Amino acid sequence: MLETLRNAWKIKELRSRILFTLAMLVVYRLGSHVPVPGVNPSILADFFQSDNLFGLFNVFAGGSLENFTIFAMGIMPYINASIIMQLLTVVVPKFEEWSKEGEEGRKKLAQFIRYGTILLALIQATGMTVGIFRDAVINPTVFSLFTIVITLTAGTAFLMWLGELITERGIGNGISIIIFAGIVSRFGPGVLQTFELTRLGELNIFTVLATVVVILGLIVAIIALEEGQRRIPVQYAKRIVGRKMYGGQSTHIPLKVNQSGVIPVIFASALLMFPGTIAQFIAHPFARRLEDLFRIGSFFHSFLFVLMIVFFAYFYTAIQFDPVKVSNDMKKYGGFIPGLRPGRPTADFLARVSSRLTLAGALALASIAVMPVLLQNIFRINIIFGGVGMIIVVGVVLEVMKQIESHMMMRSYQGFMK
Repeated sequence: MLETLRNAWKIKELRSRILFTLAMLVVYRLGSHVPVPGVNPSILADFFQSDNLFGLFNVFAGGSLENFTIFAMGIMPYINASIIMQLLTVVVPKFEEWSKEGEEGRKKLAQFIRYGTILLALIQATGMTVGIFRDAVINPTVFSLFTIVITLTAGTAFLMWLGELITERGIGNGISIIIFAGIVSRFGPGVLQTFELTRLGELNIFTVLATVVVILGLIVAIIALEEGQRRIPVQYAKRIVGRKMYGGQSTHIPLKVNQSGVIPVIFASALLMFPGTIAQFIAHPFARRLEDLFRIGSFFHSFLFVLMIVFFAYFYTAIQFDPVKVSNDMKKYGGFIPGLRPGRPTADFLARVSSRLTLAGALALASIAVMPVLLQNIFRINIIFGGVGMIIVVGVVLEVMKQIESHMMMRSYQGFMK
């Protein structure tokens, strides 16, 4: 591996991309310590002690929301805008047409995503400033509230630009890299806290070691889940066009076990945290029972968490993978799956295989997401990343490794993967 890293560093373009990505991450982390003017962050400390919806956003923002810095909202408005645009692409004919136009169509959709990001950021910043975090505003005048809203929106817009810049001139997907940096930034303080608790005798050393082993096992499971796929063989018949013969080769359709990625976990986490978060602002015994019911780690919460991950996995896979379209494209170019007739039988087979893979992938994803919560309840030890963060971190690392691998293979260097 050290030899591979040395070879990667010898490639000028790759070295420039890595250094540029690191420089942009330094800019991001510096901005994460610039406070929003006119806000007292110490008042927000108690709010983030409990597991609520903004606790999840705080993880993605690398603690910037808890400290209420200029990057407090992180990149979540951009992610939400991207997801909304993907959903609209399915139902709006014009967007669907653009998605099939290649590079020019993608540029148009990207522009709409940027506009949507600014709009969502303005709405979210206004809700946070005027509503949820109003008590933390030192001088709640109209000008002061307007300044805070504009500052938070500008911070998200800057992160969006930074992420696109990393994608274009750096290594990996810029938005994923920013989320990765935010999550990993909490690793150091978490390790120091665990070490201190172990030194004071509040944590058993064997419990810590057992937890580390389980976390390593989860990382291996995430890698297997991300890389797992079923390859469906496809044969193309020979056909003569003019004086040339086409087809006759064998290939395959790679169906990933986890086609939806981490999106089902994010959606399920956000929706399940919402009732408990709202209940915190209601002074009523029923609200307290509702808060306990949706507390992270409770049986009811874990059960709904698994069900919603499975639901969103099927929902998102249905948007991403259309077996009828794949079957028609194969038939158009003379392709067929051995033992199946082209057309409807092929589409039914692909739908059946995709459904089974989605179920297996969703259950595996739910198990990985729930396991850190169970460990925290059993061993009373704080898992630094959590299930959602762990899946994101491992996924981003794999993506970056594959990009470095492709750069090196183009120049006949041996990469990480053999």
